[in-house]
Amino acid sequence: MRRYRLEECITRLEGFSSWRAVDEKLRRAVGVHVLPARHPRAKAVLAAARSAALMSDPRFVQVLDADEHDGLVQVIHEWLPDAVPVAAILQAGPMDAHEARALIGEVAEAMSAAHEAGLAHLRLTPATVLRTSTGQVRIRGLAVDAALRGIASAHPTRTDTESIGALLYAALTARWPYHEGAYGLLGVAGLGRGSRDPLATPEQVRAGVHRGLSDLAMRALVNDGATAVSEQRPCTTPQDVVAALAAMPAIPVPEPEDVLLPDFSVPGRPARGAALAGDHPVAAHDMVPPALPGRTGKILKWGVTALVIAALGLGSWQIADALLEGDPPGESAAPQRPAPGTTDEEGVPAEEEPEPGPVEIARVVDFDPFGSGGSQNPSAAPLAVDGDPETFWHTRNYFGPGFGNLKPGLGLVLDLGESRSVGSVEVAALGDHDIELRVAPADAETMPGSHEAYRRVASGSGSSLSLTPEEPVKTRYVLIWLTELPLGNDGNYRGRITNISVTG
Repeated sequence: MRRYRLEECITRLEGFSSWRAVDEKLRRAVGVHVLPARHPRAKAVLAAARSAALMSDPRFVQVLDADEHDGLVQVIHEWLPDAVPVAAILQAGPMDAHEARALIGEVAEAMSAAHEAGLAHLRLTPATVLRTSTGQVRIRGLAVDAALRGIASAHPTRTDTESIGALLYAALTARWPYHEGAYGLLGVAGLGRGSRDPLATPEQVRAGVHRGLSDLAMRALVNDGATAVSEQRPCTTPQDVVAALAAMPAIPVPEPEDVLLPDFSVPGRPARGAALAGDHPVAAHDMVPPALPGRTGKILKWGVTALVIAALGLGSWQIADALLEGDPPGESAAPQRPAPGTTDEEGVPAEEEPEPGPVEIARVVDFDPFGSGGSQNPSAAPLAVDGDPETFWHTRNYFGPGFGNLKPGLGLVLDLGESRSVGSVEVAALGDHDIELRVAPADAETMPGSHEAYRRVASGSGSSLSLTPEEPVKTRYVLIWLTELPLGNDGNYRGRITNISVTG
């Protein structure tokens, strides 16, 4: 382990721990699984890792090394900083049919190759299937994840095929096809394993789902009602899924929706871009306002100039007339309104200040100044302010509520666009969190990079917090700083923020 410097604990469970580490010899980030050599599963983990290392398929996260040293078994694998689990992608909603088909096709082909090599995954979930920033599908934990957790199956091929069906079901509906929700997805009520009720098809769960993919998900899932909705035989191997996708008609890529406006070009004069666009409607970004035709344009220009001069002359005459009569020039205008909190000459209280209202959040940025990359799940950060209680931004997993003693906290920075008055901030979370409300100086024009640059103005603990400073504060940047995390059902501590709103 001297070659690898452990930096951040990602998981600690059942006698093993998983870390983000640095290979100090090659100067690169790696992932490391560590467990004692005397652990009852140590030999199985070593064997699984060495077998998985032989898989050259680029869709699997590669095992780089597996060895026993100084009483510890260590498995070194690739670290993908730009990869996002499918579970996080689905927090924003289900995938379109083309995207879901491409995802499942890659997973099914990869697992078919693994089964031919005598390897199974047994823990294929939305958390272990990743997508990189370039759109590549990567699968982590082949054979190793199951060995670490002691998972076994009498029918490994069928188990992995069911997992592919569940993954497709989730991609089409953003729901987990069992009664118990998992991986940040809601379950489908009344459809637990062993339930007598037939499993609702993806088409029944969400309108507009591609019928062929819905049917394929049902054919791959293991349950009493799965094959009742299809005249075709169930899929029992990943290769069956690959064959079913190949036989399916092509699914077109959805076209982006353009806002089209009518063509305002002058008759006889082609609009800008007409040579390229042909007779198609002119898009907003291709339009230019029409020019006024020759002599008519000159007449209109001189007419407008004359009207402006006349208006200025009339205004000057009225001011001079008012001064000659001894009246103040502004008396004919509406009287000035008294300042808020004062009274007018008759003792009538002035109009009160408007009631506090919502403050628009221009953008939200994840903030992890003590982490190596300075961020956590940046793609999911907007989910914390989308107003949807079923979506959320989440942290990584930690061993202990205090981030495994690795850092004092992390959070989200709200950019209000300009310096605004902040009277309170509402925070909704999954589980009880300890949260501080911090604000940057009122004159800060750029987002501070240190949490100490934000002044703490309020704090609280719970799952639904109203963080209110003693007095409204002026700031552009608001930091929601998490200092303690709740315990998840899997034994890990993580933060999950479902919604944030700011009131002036």
